[in-house]
Amino acid sequence: MSQLTFRDARQQDLPLIVAIYNTTIASRMVTADTSPVSVESRQKWFDEHSPSKRPLWLVEDENNNMLGWVSFQSFYGRPAYDATVEISIYLDEQQRGRGLGKQILLYCIDRAPSLGVHTLLGFIFAHNLPSITLFEKMGFQEWADLPNIATLDGVERSLKILGKRVS
Repeated sequence: MSQLTFRDARQQDLPLIVAIYNTTIASRMVTADTSPVSVESRQKWFDEHSPSKRPLWLVEDENNNMLGWVSFQSFYGRPAYDATVEISIYLDEQQRGRGLGKQILLYCIDRAPSLGVHTLLGFIFAHNLPSITLFEKMGFQEWADLPNIATLDGVERSLKILGKRVS
């Protein structure tokens, strides 16, 4: 398995971050976006991340090749939820199915307390069994089931929220 390194995303990384994200849209498994997003449309989202509180990390191999990215995003935007974040993991198409998600989740679970995060949430479509299985293997539990709240290509899809306390 590859030795992964994590580094804070920089502005010049945003086009590749968006490119990786856009590769997941067609599968209708990962995101509720239904068409590719632009770099410009993701700028505000990018700017909302900060290394000290809401990181956006690039995941790289030992040769500094970008394999994917992971982000912590504030949950619900109210102060009482400050110690809770939504975690999102996106991998380059060529890197999926190689066990990298487990390594990335382990890193995030380990680092979360130092960022003031006590609870990690994963928002996962109910039909995305590989992601649900991964999160459950890492100790996440289903905390919510939101039936048929998304419509993708005319098909209603449910969303599960999986959670884990990390400190």
